Amino acid sequence: MRPTTRLATFIAAAALCLGSGSEYQKSIEDWRVKREQRLKADDGWLTVAGLFWLKEGINSAGSAPGRAIRLPRGPAYFGDFELHQGKVAFHPAERPGASSGLRSDADTGGPDMIKNDDMTLYVIRRDDRFGIRLKDKQSEYRREFTGLHWFPVREQYRITAHWTAYNSPHKISVPNILGQTDQEDSPGYASFTLNGAEYRLDPVTEGDELFFIFRDLTSGKETYGAGRFLYADMPRNGAVLLDFNKAQNPPCAFTPYATCPLPPKQNRLAAKIEAGELNYGHH
Repeated sequence: MRPTTRLATFIAAAALCLGSGSEYQKSIEDWRVKREQRLKADDGWLTVAGLFWLKEGINSAGSAPGRAIRLPRGPAYFGDFELHQGKVAFHPAERPGASSGLRSDADTGGPDMIKNDDMTLYVIRRDDRFGIRLKDKQSEYRREFTGLHWFPVREQYRITAHWTAYNSPHKISVPNILGQTDQEDSPGYASFTLNGAEYRLDPVTEGDELFFIFRDLTSGKETYGAGRFLYADMPRNGAVLLDFNKAQNPPCAFTPYATCPLPPKQNRLAAKIEAGELNYGHH
């Protein structure tokens, strides 16, 4: 091959590699823009402005002081949420005598929404506890949001991991910030090599994706202290793609009224994953 031909081949190959890398970088940047848009949306996590745990019996809601469920504005008395033996009903103030049973976020079909102006209230269930979550389009967390910040995109953190499926139903212990621990189904585990060391992560399933909750040596420093989330497509041919450039903060990084899961013990990595979302407010 003549020198000029070899040079042209080299330049073409370099351009192809550069184009591929640039295409990947753009795909991550586009994903990050959409991630921020979801946070800021009318029903995003930045609108979560309250969480009120219900006591057995009547729990009144409204903007007047002393209400069990205190609204930031609106009618002084909005209605009553009644918890009775694991069931929640709503009795609206404007329709005395009316009552409707409410599904929680743990029920099939999702929770029933009750709206008042720019506010939405619905029932959440955490183990044996029931609460009313308040979403407010005028939430201070949404108004004062300063934007997300990220590690630079690095392809070395786009890792093809080996997938080991469990032969029989397998559960892992997933704690949450309420001090509860749930036993969640796990379909298998992903093992991978990073900087010469072997690591393993156990996911649960969320919809049609794998959901990893992990902590690493950047947690509490560059990244959120409790850990981060990572979603991945279901495994194919014994492999799963872990793209840590898409690692994201849990909702608890943005609102004190989320009830985030925490990393299982085995998902606390003795590694620095310098990829993905930085701690909120970190520059």
